[in-house]
Amino acid sequence: MVQIDDNYPTPTSVSQKSTVALLVRPSPSSPSEKPTPIQSGILDTNLHLGFLGRHLLQGLPARYTSQDASQPWLLFWSLQSLSLLKVELDQGNKDKAAAGILAMQNPAEGGFGGGPGQAAHLLPTYAAICTLAIVGAPDPSSKPDSDNVKSITPWTRIDRRALYRLFLSLKHTDGSFRVSSNGEVDVRGVYCLLAVAKLLNMMTEELVRGTKEWVRGCQTYEGGFASAAIGIGEGRWAPLGEAHGGYTFCALAAWVLLELEFPSSSLSSGKKLNLRNLRRWLVQMQGGEDELYGFRGRTNKLVDGCYSWWVGGCFALLDRLEERDGDVIWNPEGLKEYVVYAAQHPAGGLRDKPPKSPDMYHTLYNLAGLSAAQYASQPQTSSPTSSDQSSPSSSSSESPAPAQGAPPDSSISSSSIPLSSSSVTVSDSASSTQAQPSSTPAETPTTSRTATTPPSPPPAASLNGTDPLFNLTKTHAEAMMKWFREQGREDFR
Repeated sequence: MVQIDDNYPTPTSVSQKSTVALLVRPSPSSPSEKPTPIQSGILDTNLHLGFLGRHLLQGLPARYTSQDASQPWLLFWSLQSLSLLKVELDQGNKDKAAAGILAMQNPAEGGFGGGPGQAAHLLPTYAAICTLAIVGAPDPSSKPDSDNVKSITPWTRIDRRALYRLFLSLKHTDGSFRVSSNGEVDVRGVYCLLAVAKLLNMMTEELVRGTKEWVRGCQTYEGGFASAAIGIGEGRWAPLGEAHGGYTFCALAAWVLLELEFPSSSLSSGKKLNLRNLRRWLVQMQGGEDELYGFRGRTNKLVDGCYSWWVGGCFALLDRLEERDGDVIWNPEGLKEYVVYAAQHPAGGLRDKPPKSPDMYHTLYNLAGLSAAQYASQPQTSSPTSSDQSSPSSSSSESPAPAQGAPPDSSISSSSIPLSSSSVTVSDSASSTQAQPSSTPAETPTTSRTATTPPSPPPAASLNGTDPLFNLTKTHAEAMMKWFREQGREDFR
């Protein structure tokens, strides 16, 4: 976006100018100095694995005490970041993570709180279920037809009956939901509820009656979505607030989830989303070259790395609704520049923008946005999938295919994980925070990954693909949905 200086400075224009001045492609201080991976436009994977490993295995810095009511989120941000980086925990740490999450389940209300003994809340419930999707899959070494297969996964300890009662207790007659028993109504909670209902096979007509109309009412004149909506009579709605990237993702994903379960008839008289305005607003949220093509969350606001996902992740959802095939309307190659040049912190982890510090929230949503960008360059013949070897639905040790449409000489690459290993493990017994391959590259001619020399330069698809509906790898999301489909839909009511 070209900035026009009208010689009338305001706090907004001053902040914008100072931000643009910091958004530069870093370079060595002298010609003789060897460029760092970040200066070379490379995703420094080991640097970020070290950041995540320190936080997971050595404890969080004191500044995270303010996040005491967000404990499931802290685990989700960390573990999904590892999943995107093709990393899995060892079984011992998976068990610890699952036990920690299950300790936050509220036996009286149903659902999960932000920590042990805390009130049930839709947002940490979503983070808890997604974390269990990552660490709680049945042991792939067990026999699928075993009578005891239910006893070998933490998923059996999710109290769906109590959770469904909680969902119904939070519902309003207009189709919206409170986030907790005495909480506010907003579209984040609605999305979190629908995502959990989809993952756990709990989506019913009773649960979501009226919700689609309420979500549609949150769309503003700009095209994006506000936090909530209020009915003003005769089927009309007034959005409460301005369009926002995070609310827009939640509203759009909620709409797609509802369409998947209860599709609108082409002959239906019900009103639809204004996709034309939404498309325009999403595109306008991406900055130009002077902002390294990062995304902002609201009109006339600063770019922020987290919107790499909250806005960048919307395009795959929009493509589903518009059945768009190959017509990329945003700049995924540009977004890659923002993530690798501006969002990577030299000490590890990813951030909002320079000179801010990294944190787990921005680490995940920058990586998720980068993943979305890598898989957005071409129409997909199949959904990107995870290469996690621990997943019960994964039978190959191959790394995922290169990013669709990525140029063969792309400068955005991964410098850390060997191409011949599709996953690495993180263990608290390791003497270093640097991740180690979970297995050595196979050398036998029968393996799918042969000993031939890997291509050079490495492909740009250094991250796993993420499901745009959940921000989980496809493997984790599909494994959980498949498992709960097999348990039946009626046993939770």
